[in-house]
Amino acid sequence: MKHDSDVIIAGGGLNGPALALALASAGLSVTLVDAAPARQRATDTFDGRAYALAIASQKLLRAIGVWDGLAEQAQPMMEVKAADGHAGEGAAPFFLHFDARELDQAPVGYMLEDRYLYRAFLDAMEASDKITLLHETQVTGQQVVPGGVEVSLSTGKTLTAKLLIGADGRRSGVAERAGITREGWGYGQTALVAAVEHEKPHNGIAQQFFMPTGPLAILPLKGNRSSIVWSETEENAKTISALDDEAFLAVLRPRFGDFLGEIKLAGPRFSYPLNLTLAKAYVAPRVALVGDAAHGVHPIAGQGLNLGLRDVAALAEIVVEAMRRGEDIGAEDVLERYQGWRRFDSTSLALGMDTVNKLFSNDNPLLKAGRDLGMGLVQAIPGLRRGFMQQAAGLSGPLPRLLQGRAL
Repeated sequence: MKHDSDVIIAGGGLNGPALALALASAGLSVTLVDAAPARQRATDTFDGRAYALAIASQKLLRAIGVWDGLAEQAQPMMEVKAADGHAGEGAAPFFLHFDARELDQAPVGYMLEDRYLYRAFLDAMEASDKITLLHETQVTGQQVVPGGVEVSLSTGKTLTAKLLIGADGRRSGVAERAGITREGWGYGQTALVAAVEHEKPHNGIAQQFFMPTGPLAILPLKGNRSSIVWSETEENAKTISALDDEAFLAVLRPRFGDFLGEIKLAGPRFSYPLNLTLAKAYVAPRVALVGDAAHGVHPIAGQGLNLGLRDVAALAEIVVEAMRRGEDIGAEDVLERYQGWRRFDSTSLALGMDTVNKLFSNDNPLLKAGRDLGMGLVQAIPGLRRGFMQQAAGLSGPLPRLLQGRAL
């Protein structure tokens, strides 16, 4: 059967483009279907969105050819500090301090603004003769046909491929149409996301404060700027979101502290509800899921995009190896290799972050004593501390080639 392309990817966020570039680099033809206009996110002004990239994710970006154009915009994270705390009281005496110099390679990771990463993906895809981009288009239907999958588009057009990838988010239409159900729960929390400018330099240090109503992450950006991801109860977040900028800052300042001097907003504010959602399967006939379509997690450790890129690296390696062996890349046994590689790892990490959030998002004195003791023990034992750092950097477990910085 002749196909329009080897692979169709539904979803043009970040995981979809990363996968398209990885597959195209090995000679596979890809059609990427994106509901958004072509350059909606490739703006010249900062919109407040940024990502914490683990070292393994940075290696993937280098391997697929986009990192060299991003390095100047990326802020290295040299240290990570985490502590219990209450608004206006500062950090608790027990804390975790991860220093990149303890790893064989530094930094711990990078912070990168969405506009730069998305633009790099878009430019690279437009330059590839193996990738067809369909913007302002949605996948509206799919069915397995002999030797492939047939996909219906919102434009009325029909395409065929050997494999359909769902990179279309937590409410994945690809997953739903494939009969893949989900399980999960809400946290009763909302994430308030913004960027701030501050008087003093951050020195590449990422801060995580665990407060009773939810964690506050302060993540270093280029210059004297930081990205904040502030988790609050739904009720508090609704009230805070309705405030004007000055009133918002007045509520933030006691939580943020004065260690970086005076702060002011550096872009728009966002909010989104927090929940855990896990697909009960990552594959179906002629279908595979990556990123939030497979697992939507709490942002407590900034691992959402990194988890998605781990999916991308594993799926790309399995599909490319199958293609080189002359196998059908959409066959059930090929896709099961991907599910076997990724499902346990990503589910375990998602549930681990869920446990940490529940453990820290409360003011129970017994739990507080236990978690402070735990942080103190980890901080006191170098081997245990380095193990946590390896996990955060994405360098633990069996790594796909792209996460090692190696081409497919």
